[in-house]
Amino acid sequence: MTINARILGAAAGGGLPQWNCGCANCNAARAGEIPPQSQSSVAVSGNGRDWAILNASPDIRDQMAKCTAVHPTGLRQLPLKSVLVTNGDIDHVAGLLVLRESQPFTLFATAEIHDVLAANPIFDALRDDCVSRSRIALDQPFELVPDLTATLFAVPGKVPLYLEGDVVKTDLVGEQTVGVELIAGNKRAYYIPGCAHVPADLADRLRGADLVMFDGTLWSDNEMIRAGLSQKTGQRMGHISISGPDGSMTAMQDLNIKQKVYVHMNNSNPVIDPRSDQTRQAEQGGWTIGRDGMEIEI
Repeated sequence: MTINARILGAAAGGGLPQWNCGCANCNAARAGEIPPQSQSSVAVSGNGRDWAILNASPDIRDQMAKCTAVHPTGLRQLPLKSVLVTNGDIDHVAGLLVLRESQPFTLFATAEIHDVLAANPIFDALRDDCVSRSRIALDQPFELVPDLTATLFAVPGKVPLYLEGDVVKTDLVGEQTVGVELIAGNKRAYYIPGCAHVPADLADRLRGADLVMFDGTLWSDNEMIRAGLSQKTGQRMGHISISGPDGSMTAMQDLNIKQKVYVHMNNSNPVIDPRSDQTRQAEQGGWTIGRDGMEIEI
């Protein structure tokens, strides 16, 4: 058995180019100098026939149109069997509204994330007689699609921006931000598009994995401040940086992970430009920079 993954969208919220951004990366993408990237989403399968989408980005319509594996096989028959969301961020749930055309599938999420969706009546557009909402407990394996087992586990993060209060805790550990373990036969993969840091228990979980698709939002913690794009650090946004002694490259360099892929790159991140020195540094560190349309099979 194999795990098939298709990166539908490799960028963080806003994509590349972001509609209101004139940074160097966005301008290069508009000029055709570097490839544009859509917002964070991955399709996965354990048999190549039945597919799940991890995180429904606002770009999901175009992403699915470009991914032949999830094209209709009949008048209204699809290989898409389920959608799983790892948090309540807008760039991970807004695409659910695109999937409202009376198409049966199962929507998987933790109880806390389902409560966030249920609190907003716009998501009632996903009719109950078509879309079954399955509440998944942490650390309990379940069938995501035939031949592919998933387990949700907590990773350090924060609540979505639109739910923030006066006091913001950026390293919460609970149901609001989760990673996904995928098992098919003896193959083991992970999808973690948002993570504030890599504690010892997470490192132990990832050790020896066949594939890890991990949060690559920022190269350095203060890059958006330096670029004049924001007053927030990566840590304030609940994202670990790639570089530095506290970054993800250092945290995972000795975990014997067979394939490491960065996903969810912000438009400010230099690795989103394939020509950059930072891209070469990440590749020399054993990482692949995820790109829209990338196909991975393990």
